[in-house]
Amino acid sequence: MSRPAPLLLLLAALLFFFALGNHQLQGSTEARVAGIAMQMHLDNDWVTPRLFGQPFLEKPPLSLWLDASAIRVFGGTPWAVRLASAFAGLFSVLLLYAMLRRFGRPKVVAWVAGAMLATMASYWSNVRGVGEDALLSLGVTLALLAFFQTQQRQAEQQPATLSWLLFALGIAIATLSKGVLGLAMPGVVIFAYLLADNLIEKRFALGHWLKPGLLTVLGLVPLLIWLYLLYQRGGLQALGEVLWTNSVGRFDGSFEEAGHYEPFYYYLAKLPQAFLPWNILVYLGLWHFRKSLVKNRYLLFFSLWLVAQFTLLCLASSKRTVYLMSLTPAAAVLAAEYAAVLYERLRLRAAGEGFWSVVGRQRRGLAIGVLTLVLGSYLATAQWVAPRADRQLSFVPLITEIQTLQAAGQQVALYQANERAGGASVFYTQSLLKDVQTEAQLQEYLSASPNNVAVMALQEDPTPPLKVLKKVTISRQAYYFVSQ
Repeated sequence: MSRPAPLLLLLAALLFFFALGNHQLQGSTEARVAGIAMQMHLDNDWVTPRLFGQPFLEKPPLSLWLDASAIRVFGGTPWAVRLASAFAGLFSVLLLYAMLRRFGRPKVVAWVAGAMLATMASYWSNVRGVGEDALLSLGVTLALLAFFQTQQRQAEQQPATLSWLLFALGIAIATLSKGVLGLAMPGVVIFAYLLADNLIEKRFALGHWLKPGLLTVLGLVPLLIWLYLLYQRGGLQALGEVLWTNSVGRFDGSFEEAGHYEPFYYYLAKLPQAFLPWNILVYLGLWHFRKSLVKNRYLLFFSLWLVAQFTLLCLASSKRTVYLMSLTPAAAVLAAEYAAVLYERLRLRAAGEGFWSVVGRQRRGLAIGVLTLVLGSYLATAQWVAPRADRQLSFVPLITEIQTLQAAGQQVALYQANERAGGASVFYTQSLLKDVQTEAQLQEYLSASPNNVAVMALQEDPTPPLKVLKKVTISRQAYYFVSQ
C-alpha cells in the first residue's frame, strides 16, 4: 500500500479490460446499442440515432458517439464498442479514491472503497458490456462527489469554483447518457442532503439551494444543444419522444411499449444480490452508522445517496437491476467504512486468546486472501465463462448464415425484426438488410424471386406456403430462414 493509487489503477484496469473482447455481443442491450453505433458510423449522422434504419430516441447519444468513434478508430469489433463503458468504470473507481482522499479519509479506506466498487459483481459485469449505464454512473458519481466537495469548502469558507465546474461536468455526462434520469439521480440526493442539513442546523440557506440549480443549468447546455439539433431534424415529435415518452412515460408507466414494468417491491427482492459480494458490509454499515449521521455529514451524505436513489427507483414503474449501478459508489464507501470498523475490532482482539484472537492476528492475510479470491473469480469468468456463453447468446451463427446466403447470390430480409436481431445484423454485416413489416410485404418479397429469403423470429414453426430452409436458436428465441 506504499503506492495505493497506481495499485488501484492496475487492479481496476485488469478487472475491466482483461479479455474484454474475447466474446461476441450477448443479450439484447449489447446487440441493440452496438447496432445503433455502427449505423451512426456508417451514415455519419451524429444527431439522430437509428436502429435498423428507424430513429431510436430512447436515450441521448453520448454512449453512441463514443462507441461510433471507437468503431471508426479500432474497427467494428465487440472490444471496440465496450471500451467506453470500461473506461467509464475505470474513471469512476479512480475518482472515488481521489475524492475520498480529498474528504480526509485514510488511504486504506479510500483504496478499499475503490476496490470494492470495482469488484461489485453487478458493477463489474455492466462496466464490461455495451451500453450507457456505466457513463450514467460516472456522471452521477462525479456530480455528487463534486457537490459534497463544494459543501465542505463552503463550510471552511474556501472557494469552490473547480468543484462546481466538475459538478456541472458530471451533470452534462449524466444527462447526455440517460436524459431526465441523469438529472433525477443526483438531484434527489442533493435535495435530500440539503433538506437534512437545513433541518439539523434549523436554518434555511437559500444560497446552498440556488448554486446547485444554477450550475445544473450550465451542465444541461450540451444536452440542450443536441436537443436543438434534433428538433431541426425531427421537430416537436422527436423532442417529445426523448423528453416525455421515454422519460416521464417510463417513470409513470404510460409508455407501455418500453416494458420492464415491475411492482414497487422489485428492488427490495433484489437487495440480497444488489451489491455482491459486499452486501452484508453495506447493510451492516448503514445500520451501524445510523446514530452518527446527525454529527457526521460525510456518512450522512453517502447514506442519503444510497437511500434516496433507491427510493426514487422503487417509485418508478420501469425497473431493471442495472439501474442500481448509480448507487454502487455510495454502497462501496459504506462497506469500506464498516470494514475499517471490523478490522479495528479484530486488531484489538489479536492480543487475547481464542478463535477471534487467531482471526485478529491473521486479519491482514485474510483480507488479502478474500480480495485475491474475488479478483481471481472475475478474471476466470472473463477468460472462460463469458466465451462459453456465446453458445447460447451470440448472434454470430445467425449472421454467419445470412452472410453465407448473400455470398451464394441470395437476398436476405428481416421480417418484423426485433431490436436484438436488427442491431446485430447492422453491426456484424456493416450494412442494412431489407426490412419487411407486414404479411403482405412478406408474400410480395418472397414471390418476387426464388432467391429471396426472409428471417423470422417465431415461437412456432412457420406454416405453408412458407418453406423453412434453416433454424437458428439464440437465447431460447428461434429464428427461421424461410422462402416460398
